[in-house]
Amino acid sequence: MTTLDSQRQKAEWEVRLAAHGQSHLLRFWDQLDHAGQARLCEQLAALDLELIDQLWRDEDAAPDFAQLAQRALPPPAVRADGSGAAWTADEARRHGCEALRAGRVGMIVVAGGQGTRLGFDQAKAMYPIGPLSQRTLLQMLLDRLVAMAKKYDATIPLYVMTSPATHDDTLAYLEANHWFGWSRNDLRLFCQGTMPAVDLQTGKLLLQAPDQLALSPDGHGGMLSALTQAGLLDDARQRGIQQLFYAQIDNPLVAAADPLLIGHHLMAGSDMTTQVVSKREPLERVGNVVLVDGRVMIIEYSDLPADVARQRMPDGSLKLWAGNIAVHVFERAFLERASLSGTALPFHRAIKVVPTIDEQGRPVQPTEPNGLKFERFIFDLLPMAENAFVVESRAEDVFAPVKNSDGAATDTPAQSKAALSNLYRRWLRAAGVEVAEHVPIEIHPNWAVEAEDVAQRAAGLRIVGPTYLHVE
Repeated sequence: MTTLDSQRQKAEWEVRLAAHGQSHLLRFWDQLDHAGQARLCEQLAALDLELIDQLWRDEDAAPDFAQLAQRALPPPAVRADGSGAAWTADEARRHGCEALRAGRVGMIVVAGGQGTRLGFDQAKAMYPIGPLSQRTLLQMLLDRLVAMAKKYDATIPLYVMTSPATHDDTLAYLEANHWFGWSRNDLRLFCQGTMPAVDLQTGKLLLQAPDQLALSPDGHGGMLSALTQAGLLDDARQRGIQQLFYAQIDNPLVAAADPLLIGHHLMAGSDMTTQVVSKREPLERVGNVVLVDGRVMIIEYSDLPADVARQRMPDGSLKLWAGNIAVHVFERAFLERASLSGTALPFHRAIKVVPTIDEQGRPVQPTEPNGLKFERFIFDLLPMAENAFVVESRAEDVFAPVKNSDGAATDTPAQSKAALSNLYRRWLRAAGVEVAEHVPIEIHPNWAVEAEDVAQRAAGLRIVGPTYLHVE
């Protein structure tokens, strides 16, 4: 690029940015080399300046959750004991198994997070979590899906959403491990989008460096647009996939492609089914799955008034009992319809500390929140879903997220590993195996992928010490 071209480009951007009060983004233009100018131009070209203006202005666009909460009822649900549905668990499981055998089920996993809070300097997907094998979070999921596909004699394609911060590392990890035996056609990576942060006081876009905007991932709700843009909804349709099982990578206890959950979804005729656990106490820090004005939705714990959260039913149980664990089953056709709607997934405003630079281009690390970030949440699809349904599972069977480093009060690797061992211990004991208390146990899915598979291999087994059951 010549100097003349550079100045012409700068002048063009000055006109476009000035119309939105964002001319400051070019403050360092003349100090940048050609690569820096090109990098900045690429990021500016990706901006929807009208949308940024709207998000900044619409301070009151969020629903009045306190008012909605006053009308909230328990959601339509089948409880963990099987009550609440017009069909049995056996009927649901049979339908789920049929869908798997027919090759109608695919899976989406959100894996864009980094391991910073774990003191881990890689993508969280690579965190070792196997109680004895030290298999990573991603490998645990891949191993399960391989075993489920073998059991049901079908292909279960997996779509993995990364983020700009984790995509290259995740790809390199898979390549270094030969994709764990997966076909590149059946294991597909796609990268979520980003949104710029704006100054909390002025609405001006923040710079992270002279040639870089302060960008961050656009939330797990960005999955829908990223999946669509990558052509993977089309891929699912061409494969005959009708149901897409969704989960987040940080929960190694998730029963990926669970036929029971899929079956309940099918029996309910639901566009979107959500797996939940019963809240342990009224003010637990989880999203609350509720029914408001005939539509299922989620009210975050921070938006639920304490007096509403504490409401009880006549039998003493919590009225709003259903805690979201970010596991869903979607109809592919529903996601296709939602992808065409500009309002299906609104942006949420989050006040955050955003590293930036000062007027001289020097790094600034604020000590107080200074910026607004904009994110989408996938659960915002619930209100537009027909026959949205909720399935309760026992937390000890399905939910042990890895979010905080060991030593924290909740959601630590040690707690997650213990939960995995406890699950495998219950499987073994249910099959009549004598198992000592508190010893680490791990079952690889190639030995048993579901509880019902254990009895076929458990004859004569007795476990007294750390045991890793797997097929070489």
